[in-house]
Amino acid sequence: MIVRIKNAKVYDPTNKVDGRIKDIFIKDGKIIKRPNPKEKISQVINLKNKIVMPGGIDIHSHIAGGKVNLARLLLPEEHRKYLYSSTNNLRSGSGLGTCTSFHIGYKYAKLGYTAVFEPASLPANARSTIIEMSDIPLIDKGCYTVLGNDDFLLNLIQKKTSQKKINDYVAWILTSTKGLGIKIVNPGGINAFKFNQRELDLDAKNKKYGITPRSILKILTKSLIDLKAPHPIHVHGCNLGVPGNVKTTLKQISAVEGKPMHLTHIQYHSYSNEGDRNFSSGAAILAESINKNKNISCDIGQVMFGQTVTTSADTMSQYRNHSFAHPKKWICADIECEAGCGIIPFEYRDKNYVNALQWAIGLELFLLIKDPWRVYLTTDHPNGAAFTAYPRLIKLLMDRSFRNEELEKINKDSQNNSILKSLKREYSLYEIAILTRSGPAKILGLNNIGHLGEGAKADITVYTEHQDKEKMFENPFLVFKDGQIIVKNGTIKKVINGKLYIAEAEYDQSIKKEISIYFEKYIGRKMSSFEIQNQELWDHGLELEQIRCSRNDY
Repeated sequence: MIVRIKNAKVYDPTNKVDGRIKDIFIKDGKIIKRPNPKEKISQVINLKNKIVMPGGIDIHSHIAGGKVNLARLLLPEEHRKYLYSSTNNLRSGSGLGTCTSFHIGYKYAKLGYTAVFEPASLPANARSTIIEMSDIPLIDKGCYTVLGNDDFLLNLIQKKTSQKKINDYVAWILTSTKGLGIKIVNPGGINAFKFNQRELDLDAKNKKYGITPRSILKILTKSLIDLKAPHPIHVHGCNLGVPGNVKTTLKQISAVEGKPMHLTHIQYHSYSNEGDRNFSSGAAILAESINKNKNISCDIGQVMFGQTVTTSADTMSQYRNHSFAHPKKWICADIECEAGCGIIPFEYRDKNYVNALQWAIGLELFLLIKDPWRVYLTTDHPNGAAFTAYPRLIKLLMDRSFRNEELEKINKDSQNNSILKSLKREYSLYEIAILTRSGPAKILGLNNIGHLGEGAKADITVYTEHQDKEKMFENPFLVFKDGQIIVKNGTIKKVINGKLYIAEAEYDQSIKKEISIYFEKYIGRKMSSFEIQNQELWDHGLELEQIRCSRNDY
């Protein structure tokens, strides 16, 4: 069966298609070349006057795992407020920032997204995280495994163990937890918090191990390069949310010495401490550094105004901010020997000086970073806002007049301390397609999504062109997943299961003996029950997209 999509106005940056009218052909869930004239076309879909892009890709969104479930438990009032009834093909659910699993899939699909990546899967929770993700319908998923605070790794670094042995451990962790990448959260800082340190800058020593975040960052960065992992190290750096932390972020960029690194939710790492309030924007200086350092990619973690909940493995940061909880309740938890978890409900207010400037800083970064291939659209869901705010965020990037109108509504001191009004840049549809599709696929090392060329998955989003870009992006006309129409005019027509992306790395099996001894001494289960086997996931009904570590563009 061959489907022909004709007269589409296509934006496919991977293949350098910028609004050209062309046909797309689909067979067996994939995009193919124009078929032989003798081959029968079974269906023709005329998309005249429609905008066509690859399915959206969210590189960083907290959609599953322990922290997400704790946030759901903490905010029953949100679940009472947002109730979704079941229909003939949809399940009931609730929540917004803490939306239930099925409705995460429904809402992403209705926005035109077909792949979403959970950025912080703790090794101890990896099995439950993946099983929970298997309940999220319609979209492909994957997760990044959190390292950089577990005692086994910190012991190896303290003992000045060879890079090869550390690489073997990283490869074992990645393979055993079925991650697509490795995430560092406040390197060494979560561990230091357990020993009563309340801050840890890049070159400060963890009191327990006597090692610095810089050393952890450099070693894990090199590990992923040596292993040829699909995605470079995914870094939540030191001093999140601290005034003056832009200096730390700049040092982190220098620390990797030109090696690939992805900096996540950089809005929270872009603060200067100049001015009367000791809180100001460092966006310009950080954007300048990113523009110069082509090895750096980033996502923003844009703040949008309203109630949300912040969820993070960074207990050091979350403990620091717990007094700002709204409503006044919070959770801080220790995860055995690996990391931590902090959950704080939060309301971003446009008349609050700090919140308003955070909103402006994120937009400044989007507009000042020149290369759209190295910056990606995120709200760090749900930390800056729920992902359902993406259409409004896209409008802010594409429409300067609207942006300036919104700027006029925020705290006056924040307006005066932002350069946002002077920034004339407006994103084009082609650039939006890069930072929401082609760019994320490229940095994740995934060749079969994020584009509409031959061999790609037929993950396609069709929009009705509209002057109001928020209206355009919040209600796609059609969404195809693996060649099947799953959304039409804002209504989900068919519910299917997405696949799970995992990385597979080779390592010296002898490392497992030492890891097993460590488990026997310090961990509350055996290593054999920790390791996730592919067969377990297949038995659970998950289809896997196995990505072998072989990236060759580092």
